[in-house]
Amino acid sequence: MSRFDIETVRVLTPQQRAEAMGVVEEVFCREKNWVSDADKEIPLVLAETDRLSFFLCRVDGEPAGIIRLNYDPPLELPQELEVQLEPGIDIATYAVGKRFVEIGRFMIRSRFRRNYKVALRLIRASVREVVERGYTHFVTDVYDGDPHSPLHFHTRVLGFERIGTHRHGELNANYVRIILVLDIARTYRRMQQRQNRVFREVASGMESLLDTLPGARTA
Repeated sequence: MSRFDIETVRVLTPQQRAEAMGVVEEVFCREKNWVSDADKEIPLVLAETDRLSFFLCRVDGEPAGIIRLNYDPPLELPQELEVQLEPGIDIATYAVGKRFVEIGRFMIRSRFRRNYKVALRLIRASVREVVERGYTHFVTDVYDGDPHSPLHFHTRVLGFERIGTHRHGELNANYVRIILVLDIARTYRRMQQRQNRVFREVASGMESLLDTLPGARTA
């Protein structure tokens, strides 16, 4: 079985930014046609902002995928986005006691999509970063109908839960957006019980950090 050298780095240098923009150009500009200018997707000087983080995954030195983290995003979305929340979900009540980070621009180049470790390594880097900064939950949008949607990966593999939908957003994509939320502590408890390859890729070696999450030790 082939082995790959996989590394994940936070995007901080001009070279790393250029590699990340190459991924955006290939996936979101040319393949998906969701954005028109890759250069606008990643700030010039990421080291000076605490609001955003980007991570880049390389396979054998070649840029394979990226993920963006947006800290403390507004959970109340504008009315023009046509948001519909699941029955029983009230955002103001739901957000109490939680600290959210939005996952966005999660993309993997087509030739690396069959390598599940690329996605899991990006998630691992994201989990470490947000837990170290005291956050407890991820929120993200996935597209209903996109052939490469990570909906199955997010819900069945990682444990994201659906809380609503909206019809419009910042990307030029004609899909309904499904809003998903991940309770990191709950997912960690489930991974501990299963001790499967997802646990090994995402959480193994970070137990002492993840145990600091509120509710991480709850049975």
